[in-house]
Amino acid sequence: MAFRDQTIDSFLTELSSKAPIPGGGGASALAGALSAALTHMVAALTVGKPKYADVEEEMQSLLTQTEVLTNRFLALMDEDAEAFEPLAQAYRLPKDTDADKAEKARVMEAALKSAVQPPIQIMETCALAVPLIALCAEKGSVVAVSDAGVAASLCRAALEGASLNVLINTQGMQDKAYAESLNRRAHELLALYGAETEKIYREVSARLSK
Repeated sequence: MAFRDQTIDSFLTELSSKAPIPGGGGASALAGALSAALTHMVAALTVGKPKYADVEEEMQSLLTQTEVLTNRFLALMDEDAEAFEPLAQAYRLPKDTDADKAEKARVMEAALKSAVQPPIQIMETCALAVPLIALCAEKGSVVAVSDAGVAASLCRAALEGASLNVLINTQGMQDKAYAESLNRRAHELLALYGAETEKIYREVSARLSK
């Protein structure tokens, strides 16, 4: 069963168990989905209101974009689990002989390169979401500005969580040049969009503190 088809209680039960999946990657993708859904909600509360007629077109477009992003994050929950399974199996391979060790190293390298893809994609998807959150925070209905702030916080959590999942996978790679390129990209995304989400949160908090 896809994670998106589970009840919240069922997912949390699996997440809190000893099972290797779902884990931090899936939780990060879920945070991204929650962020995108909240952004969609802010836009939905804005469209059709005479007070916001000048941003109607932007908000209508945002509704479509955030629906796509929500679904993408949900898909990444399953993609992360599917990519991790071969890695979990690779860890259990024998290493009694030199041949065993060589085979395990080969399989591990391929599994690590596969497992790192969903978290990088979670971060890339967060990068697409941040401008939409900023737009909602700036131009969306004032009655939902706090929700835009929560969306920013959740997006930051998704970014940070996914970045850790990138780093733990690249750490064991033999291809250091490839690992470094992924690390560099993760750090770039976290620095840029993490700062943006923090800015949105602080601006929303300041507006609500007046």
